[in-house]
Amino acid sequence: MKNVNIGIVQTTCSDNLADNMDKAISGIREAASKGAQIVCLQELFTSLYFCDVESHANFDLAESIPGPSTYTFSKIAAELGVVIIASLFEKRAEGLYHNTTAVLDADGTYLGKYRKMHIPDDPGYYEKFYFTPGDLGYKVFETKFAKIGVLICWDQWYPEAARITSLMGAEILFYPTAIGWDMEETDSVINEEQYGAWQTIQRSHSVANGVYVVSVNRTGIENGQQFWGGSFISNPHGRVIYQAPHLEETIHVESLDLEKIKYYRTTWPYLRDRRIDTYQPITKRYIDND
Repeated sequence: MKNVNIGIVQTTCSDNLADNMDKAISGIREAASKGAQIVCLQELFTSLYFCDVESHANFDLAESIPGPSTYTFSKIAAELGVVIIASLFEKRAEGLYHNTTAVLDADGTYLGKYRKMHIPDDPGYYEKFYFTPGDLGYKVFETKFAKIGVLICWDQWYPEAARITSLMGAEILFYPTAIGWDMEETDSVINEEQYGAWQTIQRSHSVANGVYVVSVNRTGIENGQQFWGGSFISNPHGRVIYQAPHLEETIHVESLDLEKIKYYRTTWPYLRDRRIDTYQPITKRYIDND
């Protein structure tokens, strides 16, 4: 058995940046005290989810990566001996910003960053106003405890992203996330359907690729949006082995047996039977049959 303990930090956020950072650090420390070896924070945890509006003032929330937050987390990672996955608003240059996740190894080493590739633009999620699509490609990080892939929120709806990251050797896919329900939507069936679709598409990445998926979402009410929490972990056959509550802050640690990847991939050999010679059409935006 090759076990690795995964920590999930699902919290609310406020307009007090220092409090948000303190809460994230406290969550990392609590997860580490419970045995976590890799700790994942939710998307853009240092502030309220600011993409609900288009405001130039929000660009002041961005920082360089590496920068102040990664320096802080590097010290904490080394102190606690844990890997930290931290989703941040990156300022690359004046007028050039990314939605980026940094990875710090268990000795505090900055292993690098992944820039979100798929950028949404929907009511309440005006991310194209703020973020340039990622240009680093898909990334896998060789940490002390596991080889991990990191994708971010809207990336989770695209099987191509999960497939490529898995083919690069990821054993676990992490998805820092910020998604929720519009509080004006009172139809419980619609809300349940939305969450169900969100979880199902990510569980399918586990099945198709034979990897663990760890999705860490925020909770709490922000500007008419009830972030739905529900962070979860699915095993390499898509079974949900842990799901957080929707409306509560949660620090949870789950032990994953990475040796099971071999079992599922040999029992269900999807990678063996891929017909890569037939997949060229997927590089097209759409296939017209006229």
